[in-house]
Amino acid sequence: MIECLRPGVSAERARVVLFDFDGTLSLIRSGWVEVMVPMMVEILADLKTGESEAELRAVVEEYVGRLTGKQTIYQMIALAEEVRKRGGTPKDPLEYKHQYLALLWERIKDRVAELERGEAPPEKYLVPGSIELLESLKERGLKMYLASGTDQVYMRREAELLGLTRYFDGGVYGALDDYKSFSKAILIQRIISTAEARGEELLGFGDGYVEIENVKQVGGVAVGVATDEPECRQINEWKRRRLAGVGADLIIPNYLERDELLRLLFPR
Repeated sequence: MIECLRPGVSAERARVVLFDFDGTLSLIRSGWVEVMVPMMVEILADLKTGESEAELRAVVEEYVGRLTGKQTIYQMIALAEEVRKRGGTPKDPLEYKHQYLALLWERIKDRVAELERGEAPPEKYLVPGSIELLESLKERGLKMYLASGTDQVYMRREAELLGLTRYFDGGVYGALDDYKSFSKAILIQRIISTAEARGEELLGFGDGYVEIENVKQVGGVAVGVATDEPECRQINEWKRRRLAGVGADLIIPNYLERDELLRLLFPR
């Protein structure tokens, strides 16, 4: 089901396409929220403030959701601030990030191994219809970029395992240790400043608040990919509300209705 929130929207003038990675194309890290949130709740609960687990979970889920799409370090910076607010002495956010990545690796290592050994087709860990959509956009002559809040060293390897890299002639970008030197917003401004495309010539796809907001801020067209992971067969209502709230033009659960999606984006 495709939900059109802005009837008549068109990406007919698009020259550049920006894709988010996790949850928008890749499902390798599906379930990361179920790793990050409990870790953070446990850290805050250890401060013995008298808050219930449910209260702490609500706090954590708010900022994790709000910062989804930005580099992971920003969620850890928010955690450190919550620790400080409660009278605790936070660790360096980078330490929290490494703790989270170690826990996440335990969850996803078998998926990565399956792909490395060729025991699973890439489609098993891709949002349904991803490759077909990328092929169609490539055929239209659009330049494509892949950008993620996941560390660049990991997401580039995962993009290779999924057979995605060849579609992104603009480049594949992820988070850096110097986190202030790269973001999706910085990449968009670079695209505009080098005259690759004006803001209104940008088409974006993402399942997170940040990338949709970034694309809309410069006047581009944004497709909210409200994937209900890992099956991605129906709309995730929480994601839908977040994406609609920051101006997504279209909402989709996956790319299986590719022909209809392309007809809406490129009516001529």
